[in-house]
Amino acid sequence: MKNWIEHKYIKKNTIEGRRYQQNLAVNVLKKGNTMIIAPTAMGKTVVAALVSAERLKNYENSKILILAPSKPLTLQHEKSFENFLEADVVSLTGNDKPSDRQQLWQENQVICATPQTVESDIISRLYDFSDVSLIIFDECHHAVGSYSYVYLAQKYIQQAQNQLILGLTASPGWEKKKIKEVSHNIYVNEIIIKTEDDPDVAPYFNLIETKWIKVKLTPELQEVKKLIEETLKIRLQNLKKLGIIDSIAKPSKKEILVEQSRLQQKIASSSMPKKEYFTGISLLTEVINILHSKELLETQTLKTLNNYFKKLEKKKTKASRSLKNDYKFNKAVMLVRKYLDNGEDHPKIKRLIELLNQILKENPDNKVIVFSQFRDTTKSIYEYCQENNIKALRFYGQASHENDKGLSQKKQIETIDAFKNENYNVLISTSVAEEGIDIPSVDYVILYEPVPSEIRMIQRKGRTGRKHQGEMFILMTKGTLDESYYWSSQRKERAMKSNIIDSYRNDKITLENYVADNEEVTPYKQEYTSSDDAEAVVYVDYREKNSNMMRELDKIKCEIHVKNMGVGDYQITDDIIIERKTVEDFSKSITDKRLYQQAKELASNCERPLMIIEGENIYHTFLHPNAIRGALAAIAIDFKIPIIQTQNETDTAFMIKRIALRHQDKDSRKNISVRSQTKPVTLPQQQLFITESLPGVGPVSAKNLLNHFKTVKNLVNANKKELKEVEGIGEKTASGIIDVTQREFKE
Repeated sequence: MKNWIEHKYIKKNTIEGRRYQQNLAVNVLKKGNTMIIAPTAMGKTVVAALVSAERLKNYENSKILILAPSKPLTLQHEKSFENFLEADVVSLTGNDKPSDRQQLWQENQVICATPQTVESDIISRLYDFSDVSLIIFDECHHAVGSYSYVYLAQKYIQQAQNQLILGLTASPGWEKKKIKEVSHNIYVNEIIIKTEDDPDVAPYFNLIETKWIKVKLTPELQEVKKLIEETLKIRLQNLKKLGIIDSIAKPSKKEILVEQSRLQQKIASSSMPKKEYFTGISLLTEVINILHSKELLETQTLKTLNNYFKKLEKKKTKASRSLKNDYKFNKAVMLVRKYLDNGEDHPKIKRLIELLNQILKENPDNKVIVFSQFRDTTKSIYEYCQENNIKALRFYGQASHENDKGLSQKKQIETIDAFKNENYNVLISTSVAEEGIDIPSVDYVILYEPVPSEIRMIQRKGRTGRKHQGEMFILMTKGTLDESYYWSSQRKERAMKSNIIDSYRNDKITLENYVADNEEVTPYKQEYTSSDDAEAVVYVDYREKNSNMMRELDKIKCEIHVKNMGVGDYQITDDIIIERKTVEDFSKSITDKRLYQQAKELASNCERPLMIIEGENIYHTFLHPNAIRGALAAIAIDFKIPIIQTQNETDTAFMIKRIALRHQDKDSRKNISVRSQTKPVTLPQQQLFITESLPGVGPVSAKNLLNHFKTVKNLVNANKKELKEVEGIGEKTASGIIDVTQREFKE
């Protein structure tokens, strides 16, 4: 008979009395801010509920805030805490209107939310943390860098009257530096580690057996691998001749990306970059494409590899054209397609289907999760399951890929419910199912490939063994990246356990010794001086709310209002609207022609437009410096928009505040008319917009074309010779216009 927890704020017969969970809760309440590191399925949510109940009892009018990194996980927590606690529980996500979130916050005691949503609301001053007696950071290993957890922990320490912080994770990472950064960033002074080997846990924890299944590449795939490696060798030799790399021995993608970045810096720092630099950039791009092809061949399915080949064929870059024209690479592509046509594939996929059939033959009710890091591979596995009458479902993220629409939050929940309650045996998932989401306990976990991350390996393993002994199978191709990734994750997991135990079980961490232990991480402080104490009002477009800019503006005492702005990113007076672009976004907006349209809208919708370009080196991009110079000249001269360059987000925030303080007075702050939509577009503007959308046509060329042909109709009906008569239109641009306007559309 179960021993149920009895408590004023815990619903009857909902939480079983497990001694180790009760001890964990008592430790948190006694010792203060705590991080609990425990495997998935050990009941960290139950511990959080026990601590929450006691805080509500001790501070009856207080609130509990549970933060989780995703909407599905937030909704799952709402369901769990609603089930456990005698209190009003609600979830806040970006789907709710700000005014609704403010009301929900005021009316409920237990709030489950995504950190980005709460950060936006705290900055917008919809509510504060003054009456929050417990803040829970679920999956707290995210609390690094500029993630919202870091900022929210800082604000909580500043605002809350009765403070208690609880961090929950299966793994904070394997490096000592990362462990310290996480613990510092959420202000914990106690770390508790629980493992399945602990005596008080063992009675409740089922053994999980790990088995490795090793396969070899077939002779046919070895032939394809050889062709790809020969293609790679030629590029590496050319790079060595150019003096870009020193050795052609087995480079990693990471090393190649470092070299690419180094070359881009050289191009950026030179007024007349050498032709060899651009050749090198193109060759390095080819190398990245070849290395990725090799990885897919060795570790995934031929269908996944063929899909990648198709994407390469659609690209029109110099690097993709070079690969298309390479005899050996082309032969590899043709062989892969030939093998697929003959019904052949990677030995791993065949072994996986055999294993699934064997598991389901033993017990038709068995439940299995198959993990793969590539969405295309999950699709291939799903297709093979259908061919073999295995009842399977796919589970993946919300982003849409080419020919593969993302799963909405609603669809994700429906998929999990179907796997729980309907007659499905196999869930095929990307990394989306690793973290926290309420997927039922399964009998088997199968990794289609090992992953080099110890956090992800631990989370995947924790999906089995909850109710009875579980098994995890790891598929590996011998002599490939699979083996490297597996040993990397094993090494990191051992290092993580060792570093946590060595650093924290014996040495108590206090807030006072954080900085001494780790000088890179500094406590939260306001970074403005007394001269900046005056408050400015800044209207921010809602699309900027997920950037760090709102956080930076909040730090320097700006009153922030998030609005749906029709033009620009920030508005500080009726006639001053600012468009902010990072160096990377500035370059991208040149190539996709957003820049000129945005500049045009900015110039035509306010009297004093301004563009801020953020980043230390505007030329440190994939574009030729002359393309950057041309764009800067067009903005400043053609559109008459002043340009200010800032170093980083902090510098941008100070600049926006400084401009606001110069041009705002008390009355103007209250009565700013925010541009929620652009001015009506005139007919000439529409004609120019259509013309500028043609390949190779900028603002000047568009005017020249329309002045020459008089109408858009005459322009699209013109032949190549007639187009080339217009100033600034050469052979390449004329051909591009003809292709877009006169070739038959084929999907």
